[in-house]
Amino acid sequence: MSCELASARRAAANLKGIALRTPLIRLNHDAPNEVFLKLESLQPIGSFKIRGAANAMLTAPRERIARGVLTASAGNMAQGVAYCARMLGVPATVVTPETAPETKLRAIARLGGRIIKVPFEDWWRTFETQAYPGVDAAFVHAFDDDDVMAGNGTIGLELIEDLPDLDAIAIPWGGGGLTCGIAMAVKALKPSVKIYAVESETATPLTASLKAGKPVIVDYRPSFIDGIASKTVFPRMLELAQRWVDGTIVVTLEEAASAIRIAAERARIIAEGAAGCAIAAAISGRAGAGKTVAIVSGGNIDLRKFREIVGSETPRKPLTQS
Repeated sequence: MSCELASARRAAANLKGIALRTPLIRLNHDAPNEVFLKLESLQPIGSFKIRGAANAMLTAPRERIARGVLTASAGNMAQGVAYCARMLGVPATVVTPETAPETKLRAIARLGGRIIKVPFEDWWRTFETQAYPGVDAAFVHAFDDDDVMAGNGTIGLELIEDLPDLDAIAIPWGGGGLTCGIAMAVKALKPSVKIYAVESETATPLTASLKAGKPVIVDYRPSFIDGIASKTVFPRMLELAQRWVDGTIVVTLEEAASAIRIAAERARIIAEGAAGCAIAAAISGRAGAGKTVAIVSGGNIDLRKFREIVGSETPRKPLTQS
């Protein structure tokens, strides 16, 4: 048994009673391949992030987090950390980029998290320093953390149990913790499954870094796809991607918006932008013609933006933020 698989199984035991075992449903769509949706949007915080946050915080020594926890997040990991901090009775501080959507910021506040909004560059630097001036707390990394990835790997365990003959998985790539966590668990059980990291055209650091063979910095445009917004890839995450990821798929804003509409119309599912990217990649056929799972990573989209997207077959401009 690989250490990655063992870690995911330990995480599954840790998460009982905290994170849901989410359903896997088939999507009725107009394409020859079979597409299934893994509905992490139904988690208590509306996102898969509860898995990694809970596993990391429950695995950490109690004295390490007694003074509180700190994370950097555009919204979903922040909610996971705040949710688990409230459960454990410790304070949570969250560093968010100025572009973070208000709907996610309100959710963080409801969960009792203290919010520090900073420019994008300062926010990204927090991932590197794993600290913020004036905050004395244990840092919970949103992606570059073994316990976080093991928590995410529990999704892979569920997929193999629920759909053992799956062929491919399309996963939104932000920092890489979701993609690599799932990939390590799935490949240990069924190496033939293809893992595709999905990026938006507004930010393609993994695609560029894999091509260059090293981390590179790319342009980034804020958009409704806020959950996978980054300008580069951490060296360790690139190394993991080179080992576990079979390829990348880049989708346009229009493709992601169309996928969000399809999920709403055909499955009555609310998908946020990052999840829309995974769905778009799966229904495009670019992940193969077999049984493809799209990870619906979250449903925390601003309802006004959701209404704009689902209300028009040709989304009004701008889909990017002003």
